[in-house]
Amino acid sequence: MLDVVDMNAARRALLKHCTALAVALAAAAAFAQGAPTQRLTILVVGDSLSAEYGLKRGSGWVALLEQRLAQEKISATVVNASISGDTTSGGRSRLPALLAQHRPTHVLLELGGNDALRGLPLAMTQANLDAMAQAAKAAGARVLIAGMQVPPNYGRKYSDDFAALFAAVAKKEDAALVPFLLKGVADGPQAASAFQADRIHPREEAHAAILANVWPVLKPQLLLR
Repeated sequence: MLDVVDMNAARRALLKHCTALAVALAAAAAFAQGAPTQRLTILVVGDSLSAEYGLKRGSGWVALLEQRLAQEKISATVVNASISGDTTSGGRSRLPALLAQHRPTHVLLELGGNDALRGLPLAMTQANLDAMAQAAKAAGARVLIAGMQVPPNYGRKYSDDFAALFAAVAKKEDAALVPFLLKGVADGPQAASAFQADRIHPREEAHAAILANVWPVLKPQLLLR
């Protein structure tokens, strides 16, 4: 009887050891592949550039991002909280409720263009982005800031200072940065045909280029633990 008991105990110990080994190997494999170990939630807080203004639903760069995540087999939920016409002040006021509701792991801030269109003080735009980045980090999210530029007719100093404020916020808040969201679109050889009739909002065909600017910056953030 003692031999049978000892044998059963040995079997249980072996089974426990094998189970632990299998779990460890699975975790190691996931780590080696760079796959996130938790469900990710990406919150996009932007304006019309992210809200598919003038486009059919599901054709903007945020929708393309969802497709890319699926292709890369990265398990993530994308919440597009972008509103056409929104400013950094509007985004700042909306963000606390969005953070509480969605509990994102990553927050992408795409705001500031409408601040420039309205001639709002650059210091206010920068302060709002600072506050949003701080709030997102305090909620446990990683932050990515999408930089914007304005045409040279705004004046050289204003244009330079506006472009620089996004990098300044990213550096101060240790956030990832897309230097210019519309690179290859607004400054490309086919810029005139890349925009809708209002010459402000990119056409559907240009949104793949926008995602191409975002993805190389966002993907490494998704793989960080």
